[in-house]
Amino acid sequence: MKARVYVTLKTGILDPQGKAIEGALKSLGIEGVASVRQGKVFDIEIAPTADRADTEKLLAAAADKLLANTVIENYRVEIL
Repeated sequence: MKARVYVTLKTGILDPQGKAIEGALKSLGIEGVASVRQGKVFDIEIAPTADRADTEKLLAAAADKLLANTVIENYRVEIL
C-alpha cells in the first residue's frame, strides 16, 4: 500500500523559502505569480497486509511525532 503525507506551513506563518522561490520565478520572467508557499511531500510504502484505517492512524502518528512540526505546520495523509 502506498501513501503520501503532505506537510505545509500554517496560514500566517512566514515562508521565506516560498518568498525566495516567488522572487526567482519573477526573475525568470514567469508572469502572474502572486505568491508561493512551499511544503514537503513524503511518499511512504506500507506493508500490503496493513488495514487502511490503521495505516492512516500510523501515518498521522508519524506526522505528529516526526514528519511535521505541528506548532507551525499542518499535514494531510492520503492513501494512494
